[in-house]
Amino acid sequence: MNKIKHALCFSLLLSCGILAGCASNNSAEQAQTSANISDPRDPFESVNRKLWDLNWEVIDAYFIRPITVGYTTVTPQFARTGLLNAANNLEEPANFLNNMLQGDFDEGMDSLARFLINSTVGLLGTVDVASKIGVERQRENFGEVLAVWGVETGPFLMLPVLGPSDPRSFTGRVADGYYYPMTVLSSNFSIASAVVSLLEARAALIEQEQQLEQSFDQYSFVKNAYFQNLKFRVTDGKVGEDAVDVEQEQEDFEDFEALLEGDTE
Repeated sequence: MNKIKHALCFSLLLSCGILAGCASNNSAEQAQTSANISDPRDPFESVNRKLWDLNWEVIDAYFIRPITVGYTTVTPQFARTGLLNAANNLEEPANFLNNMLQGDFDEGMDSLARFLINSTVGLLGTVDVASKIGVERQRENFGEVLAVWGVETGPFLMLPVLGPSDPRSFTGRVADGYYYPMTVLSSNFSIASAVVSLLEARAALIEQEQQLEQSFDQYSFVKNAYFQNLKFRVTDGKVGEDAVDVEQEQEDFEDFEALLEGDTE
């Protein structure tokens, strides 16, 4: 149960870049009239839109955003950076395995090197020494491994609290929660790590809220950008003839997702 709790908390990072742009009930109802309700990727759109409103109008408005504002107000920047670095460092073994499972051996070894360097010289990951010497992050999740192995995304899902997802990505997130060192950490420690990543990702969105709210149909925009982002990540940015469009979508989406998994570097 503790492992499942951790996996769910970790998956919460997926939602933090989306909750900030959730529409009001009236806006969602108007947008739904003009939305492409026959989108084969989104057979549960009517339910998804209601959950979108729940996430924005209740969960984000009354919990995530106020806590984020309080956290950024009372926590010094150097402490925030150290905590986020430590949380990101715990992901490196998963990055290592997921890269290796895709046949990206050089990237996998970079992830392993980062974990060893930052866990030792970097004071348990609080200092990102690896980046300073040129060993960059090679983030990969198990959902991307499944995609490379030929597993389809499945229908778009707007999950309560967890935000936008799909069966393949959600399964991958749960699997990532069972990698070392997550399996040997106490539940409180692992949940704290996930919460830090969530708060930092949400903090990066505050200045972008108005821009997203001004879009005609926030739900459709985020849904399309979500699938474009999945495609971009699975292909490592190599999307053939759609490169220009996808790069523009990725650029726009990154403003709102704040580095989807909570990296604010």
